[in-house]
Amino acid sequence: MKCVKAFVLINTELGQEAAVVETLNHVPGISNIHSLYGIYDVIAEVEAESMDKVKEIVFNNIRRLESVKTTITLITYGESIHRD
Repeated sequence: MKCVKAFVLINTELGQEAAVVETLNHVPGISNIHSLYGIYDVIAEVEAESMDKVKEIVFNNIRRLESVKTTITLITYGESIHRD
């Protein structure tokens, strides 16, 4: 089965980064979450069987969180390159 993967860059309300990470940790379809230094506060890796499912996760489980101010979603294409 093909997998659609997206990275979602998230800006949170001031001081709410840890709470957003904790909430996202329980969302099916989110495979990795990292807190960030810089312009964005959190990055979440979303994996799903279709673009519609990715959209559903982003809209319903990330963007609707009260502490999330803005998001940017980056959809990947092609095969991943894994390095050791």
